[in-house]
Amino acid sequence: MSSLNPFSLASEFTIAPKLPSLKSLTTNLTAADNGLISILILLDLSAAFDTVSHSILLTCLAELIGLSGSALSWFQSYLANRQQYVTLDDATSITAPVNHGVPQGSVLSPLLFTIYMLPLGQIIRHHGLSFHCYADDTQLYFSTKPSTQFPPAPLINCLQDLKIWMTSNLLKLNSNKTELMVVAPKSLLRKVGDLLLEVDGCPITPSPVVHNLGVILDPTLSFQPHIKNTTKSAFFHLRNIARLRPSLSDSVTETLIHCFISTRLDYCNSILTGLPSKTLDRLQYVQNSAARVLTGTKPWQHITAILMQLHWLPVNTRIKFKILLLTYKSLHALAPRYLSDLLHPYTPLRSLRSSAKDQLETPRTRLKTFGDRAFCASAPTLWNLLALHIRCATSVESFKKLLKAHLFLEAYGL
Repeated sequence: MSSLNPFSLASEFTIAPKLPSLKSLTTNLTAADNGLISILILLDLSAAFDTVSHSILLTCLAELIGLSGSALSWFQSYLANRQQYVTLDDATSITAPVNHGVPQGSVLSPLLFTIYMLPLGQIIRHHGLSFHCYADDTQLYFSTKPSTQFPPAPLINCLQDLKIWMTSNLLKLNSNKTELMVVAPKSLLRKVGDLLLEVDGCPITPSPVVHNLGVILDPTLSFQPHIKNTTKSAFFHLRNIARLRPSLSDSVTETLIHCFISTRLDYCNSILTGLPSKTLDRLQYVQNSAARVLTGTKPWQHITAILMQLHWLPVNTRIKFKILLLTYKSLHALAPRYLSDLLHPYTPLRSLRSSAKDQLETPRTRLKTFGDRAFCASAPTLWNLLALHIRCATSVESFKKLLKAHLFLEAYGL
C-alpha cells in the first residue's frame, strides 16, 4: 500500500472525502495569501467503475503494487467470469458476461479503481499541477500570477495528456460536466481576463460555484453559498422533526437532531475556520433552533444556558475542535501524510520552559482572510494555545475528552 499516491484515497476511509477538501483549501488559501490566483478544475468521468479494463488493472497490481503469484491470481479470479442480468417484475433477461469494470458496492472496488488511476498522478505531476483523487472524482489546481498567459500552457498540456491517457485506458472524460473555477481575492479576480479552456473540443468557462465532495466552493472562498445550502438543508429536516416532536421522546428527538442536523453542521467544518462571526452566525442559528425544538425553549428565551445544559459546543468551537483533532492525528501518524507534512515542530534557539514543549511552528502570513485560515497556519496557532497536558494526551480518546472539556469551559466562560 505504500505505493499508493499520497493524494489518492479509497472511500473505505470514512474521513477521506473531508481531508482532500482541507488540503486543497490550504493550497488555494496560501496561494492567495502570496498574491497568486488558483485555477481549479473538477474532472468528471462517465461510468468510471464500469469501464475499467481487467487486463490493465492486473498489470497495475503487478507492476505498481508488486503483487505476484497466488495474490495476483486471487484478484484475477475475483474479476473474471462475472455475469449480469436484469429482472423486471416476473421477467428476467438472459445472462451476459461482464468483461470490464469493478463490482459496484464492493468495499474493494474504490481501492482497485484508485490503483487503476495511479499513472494519472505521474502525468499531473510532470506538468507541475497539484491534484487530489477520491475514487472517480479528480480535482486539479494550478497557482500562477495574474499576469501570466491565460490559460497557462502547463494546464493546457496537462489536460491534453490526461485525455490521451484516459482514452488509451478505456476511461471516458465527460467534458460537458467538467467544471472550472478561478480562486483568488476580489482584488486579483478583477485582473484576470476571460478564461476559456477546451477539453476534448468542448469549451469550458469559469463557474460562479462548483460542488466538490459535498462542499460548495466559490471564487473568493467565502463559503457563503456552502453555508446557505447547509442552512437550508438543515432547516428542512429540523422542520420535519419539529412536526413529529409531540410524538417523540427526548432521547429519540436528540438522536434525530444529531443524525440530520449536527452531521450537516460538522461535515467538512474544518474548512470554515477563520471565517467572520457574522458568516458562522447562520449555522449557529440552526444549532440554536435545534436546541429549542429538543427542549421546548421559546424564541424569546435565552439559548446559551440551554446549550450548556445539553453540553453542546457552539459552532465556532466545534470548528476549533475539528482542527485540533486533525492536528493531533497528524502529529501521531493517524492522518494522511499530506496533512502531516503541513505541520512542523517548533525548535527554539535556546531552552524554554516545559510549557513550550510539543509546540508547532507558525508560518508568517500576509492576509487574515486567506493565509491565517490555511490549515498550516490555523492548526499551529490553535495547538500552541493548548495546555501541555492536553497536547501530551496518550491516545485519541483521551485527547478528545480533555479537549472537549477545555473548549466547553472556554466557550461558555466558565
